Amino acid sequence: MNNFDFYNPVRVHFGAGQLENIGEIASGLGRRGCVVSYKDLGPLESVCDRLIGLLKQKGITVFTFFNAEPNPDISTIELGAEFCRDNSIDFVIGLGGGSAMDAAKAISAAVYYDGEAWNMVYSRHDEVKAVPPEKALPMIMIPPLPATGSEMNQCSVVSNRALKEKSYIWAECLYPKAAVIDPELTLTLPSYQTACAAADSISHVLEIYINGEEDTPLQHSFQEGIMRTVIDNVHLALAEPGNINARANLQWAATCAINGWASPGDAWTPIHQVAHNLTSLYGIAHGASLSALMPAWMKTFKSRRTSRYFNFAVNVMRVNPEGKEETAVIDEGIKKFEDFLRVIGVPVSLKELGIPARGIPEIISGVRTVSFNGEDVLSCNPPVTAEDLRLMLENADPAGEI
Repeated sequence: MNNFDFYNPVRVHFGAGQLENIGEIASGLGRRGCVVSYKDLGPLESVCDRLIGLLKQKGITVFTFFNAEPNPDISTIELGAEFCRDNSIDFVIGLGGGSAMDAAKAISAAVYYDGEAWNMVYSRHDEVKAVPPEKALPMIMIPPLPATGSEMNQCSVVSNRALKEKSYIWAECLYPKAAVIDPELTLTLPSYQTACAAADSISHVLEIYINGEEDTPLQHSFQEGIMRTVIDNVHLALAEPGNINARANLQWAATCAINGWASPGDAWTPIHQVAHNLTSLYGIAHGASLSALMPAWMKTFKSRRTSRYFNFAVNVMRVNPEGKEETAVIDEGIKKFEDFLRVIGVPVSLKELGIPARGIPEIISGVRTVSFNGEDVLSCNPPVTAEDLRLMLENADPAGEI
């Protein structure tokens, strides 16, 4: 088990109806607030109206920056920072899924940042040139989607469409002051978004579980519990969309998956590095890119960490190992996981995403540019080479001949 320093200062307001307390929560942060959300609010429009009304009841002047797009672009971040400076904003509220919260975080930091906003981003892993922000406007996060966990961590993921790149800002000042996690806000989520969110939540711990350190039993138990919770409750939420207990369990699992509790001293997420590139090149929803890659990753690298994959099969997918060879148990576990993803309605291949085999070299090139380290490998345990990536992407069943 590695040494680590752990810190998480976010105050969580969890449970059905917690949105009603937003005025009281926000009033301690200032009198001029900016709500950051999507260009197209869609089903969030009524939630946003409630939010603004509750803030105004507490005498807060509310501004709105509804310009966040999926995988927010750095140009949007710069516009948002300018908007906040021009309007003397005291605090920012991120309302929405990962993209809205990531935009809110990056905007809050860019308000004070000296230099181009893209310089905040860890856009090269072989030679770190990022200059992370040291100060940000205070933030409150309100997630109506149980997925990214951005409401309780110090990370913001942003894109640069001009460069066709996507990476992250990592800084202590990005911790929100508060997170309002209200499962009532997830009740109207479409089935596909619910399923993609579940895939994202699982990936946050699965990647560390199969690619991280071996001797971390407590973390492994925590990761297994999160994955089982998501698997059990997403079935319930899809069958009974109004099941508030299932929705609550999904939201708390998503938060715990990536708020640091499941991975102190151990945080390899190599599948995410590939998925970010798929998003940059093809505009694919984040959760869908992960679901299409996870089974292929497991099939490709299962022989490297047989004990981890065996435990996943038995402890997460509930495979009965009695009388079976280890490899048979592993294969059954991977198949059950792939079948689970199919049943909830997310893609399990690149073909389903319309990604052609001829695109594989460009995907690998993008991952190498952004995410490979100074030894020209993707960091995880064991490391992954460009040739390994090629094999994995071929196993992900792209469209057309390889």
